[in-house]
Amino acid sequence: MKKIRAAIVGYGNIGHYTLQALEAAPDFEIAGVVRRAGAENCPPELADYPVVKNIKELESVDVAILCTPTRKVEEYAKEILAMGIHTVDSFDIHTGVADLRRTLDAEAKAHGTVSVISAGWDPGSDSVVRALLEAIAPKGITYTNFGPGMSMGHTVAVKAVEGVKAALSMTIPTGTGIHRRMVYIELKDGYEFEKVAAAVKSDPYFVNDETHVQQVSSVDALLDMGHGVNLTRKGVSGKTQNQLFEFNMRINNPALTAQVLVCVARASMRQQPGCYTMIEIPVIDLLPGDREEWISHLV
Repeated sequence: MKKIRAAIVGYGNIGHYTLQALEAAPDFEIAGVVRRAGAENCPPELADYPVVKNIKELESVDVAILCTPTRKVEEYAKEILAMGIHTVDSFDIHTGVADLRRTLDAEAKAHGTVSVISAGWDPGSDSVVRALLEAIAPKGITYTNFGPGMSMGHTVAVKAVEGVKAALSMTIPTGTGIHRRMVYIELKDGYEFEKVAAAVKSDPYFVNDETHVQQVSSVDALLDMGHGVNLTRKGVSGKTQNQLFEFNMRINNPALTAQVLVCVARASMRQQPGCYTMIEIPVIDLLPGDREEWISHLV
């Protein structure tokens, strides 16, 4: 069996766990890792792999797993799709998914490649659960309650605010899909807390939620990558009322995101050129090996 050659683009928390997920996958091999610093000051776990500054330096890459900040996804995906390489990412700005899909769909089709966007756990695997619940109870309301836990996307957004030295954004569910954002920051010298806090609250990641910003002496002392979700739908199947469904997870955030990315990287090899979200991909395409065996095992 020819293995899928995957490149990891970006090596922060998600990139680190993506390496582990690829190492555990039977049908992948790691083509290399793309880091801003290249091979300089490389962590020891990368000693056996090519580490470069640009994906063009790697050989025979089938799919690039983008472990970059959300706001860099479009830039990286366009460049890599144009090279004839599939891409997958965990873009997590829900309101921007449809626009990004349209943009990358044109790019992927122009170059005969596949892009799968927003392939984390939310948006991503939770989106698949929501789609299933909507199908089996067409009338009703779904509430998605995140946390309590660290939001990686929100934390990265805070770190990008001028004056922030270190940051942690916690998501606290208050019920019925409403969340409070608790943001903890260390300030760089010479910056005023009030101005930095105002900049955080005006960021699109936070502008629609109740957000509290606190200055702390050590973000690291608060850090915990645990997260979770409670997804509840109450609705109607046919004409029958009071159908109630609930889905719960308690997870390590970057580890699950990485595992979903690797599954979707596999699925990208089985799609026609274009851009997809996870709800458009057959679930069986996420699994390695023989389709008939999975049908016998799971159905």
